[in-house]
Amino acid sequence: MIRPVKNWTTTTQVNLEMVLYGILGVDEKSQTVTTHIWVTKHWTNEFLRWNQSDFCGIDEVSVPKAKLWIPEIAIQQDASDDSSIHEDPWVIVHPDGSMFTFLRQRLTFTCRFNLYKFPFDSQRCNITFISMDSSVSSLVLGSAINDSVLMVTSTQFMITQGEWGLKDIELVSGNITNGWRYHSTLSYTVTLDRKPFLYVINFIIPLVYLLFLDLASFSISVDSGEKFGFKVTVLLSISVLLLILKDILPSTEVDLPVIANLCVAVFTLVWLSVLESMLVSFLLNLDPCCDKESKKIYMKKDSKVHKEAEEENGQVKPEQSCFPLGKLGAVELLRLILEEVKAARQEAGSQKKHRCYRRVATIIDNLFFVGYILTFVAFVMYICIGWINL
Repeated sequence: MIRPVKNWTTTTQVNLEMVLYGILGVDEKSQTVTTHIWVTKHWTNEFLRWNQSDFCGIDEVSVPKAKLWIPEIAIQQDASDDSSIHEDPWVIVHPDGSMFTFLRQRLTFTCRFNLYKFPFDSQRCNITFISMDSSVSSLVLGSAINDSVLMVTSTQFMITQGEWGLKDIELVSGNITNGWRYHSTLSYTVTLDRKPFLYVINFIIPLVYLLFLDLASFSISVDSGEKFGFKVTVLLSISVLLLILKDILPSTEVDLPVIANLCVAVFTLVWLSVLESMLVSFLLNLDPCCDKESKKIYMKKDSKVHKEAEEENGQVKPEQSCFPLGKLGAVELLRLILEEVKAARQEAGSQKKHRCYRRVATIIDNLFFVGYILTFVAFVMYICIGWINL
């Protein structure tokens, strides 16, 4: 029941072979990866050896695990429950004392994700096997196969990958301390590549479409009354995309993904665009108010002129007069025409003066459109530079 060596100073070599049978899921919120693995343990028992010729050529014997010493190996990043582990109750023993046993597990392990390039990211996760009850002086972990063979084997037996694809597997041996003694470790560094096609179709392309729709809304006339409502609709659509992104990504205050920064930038630009539309609409509405005031002044002047002309000719008010305008004298008629021309000139000058609000609104709209494009281009260049440096 103890470590099977004839000399207690002898170190037991335990070789592991892990094969990935599937990548079942990746949870960005909880930072975990769920896989299906098959682990084989190889070691040597110095007390279980025999000559095949003395025992009818028997080259393999199955022994219950309860009868033998089994190395206690655990996974450091394991976050799954015990019900997901299925161990072979038997140990296969060969005449030279070498033995092995199998372990099948639906493994859920923790992994620190770097989601800056989401959804075009690759994740490197470690599956570290550690000896729980033996120090490095008595038990050392190793690999039964090398990296290339392990990668080829896992690729051949991979049943399901889903959203993620297996890119590479690396082996790293080392030691770890628990404060008072060192334990041997064997780490499998698994590199996973995300398949971004679904996110491009469902998220990035709609975001780009909404941005171009907001840019195109600058060509809509404010007088039609549809521009403001259209921009608010675009703003609400981007808010929906932000809610979808919130359900995917974990809550973190550092290293926000590029797509999150892009959504915030587009949302801010559209929000500023809505405020700019409100300002432009307010300025354009000032012109009709000023035009109404000028028309009132003109009507008062016109009625005053007619009243003076009637008084000079001894006529009563128009509604009480029986004489048509054509029976006035030539001088009075000419005078009325001059007054009309003068009033028309004053009205035209007043309208021209009040048209300055429309010109200011047009200038603001054009400047904001140019600034809108330049700001977005500068932001995209900033993201690209950060992406390359990363």
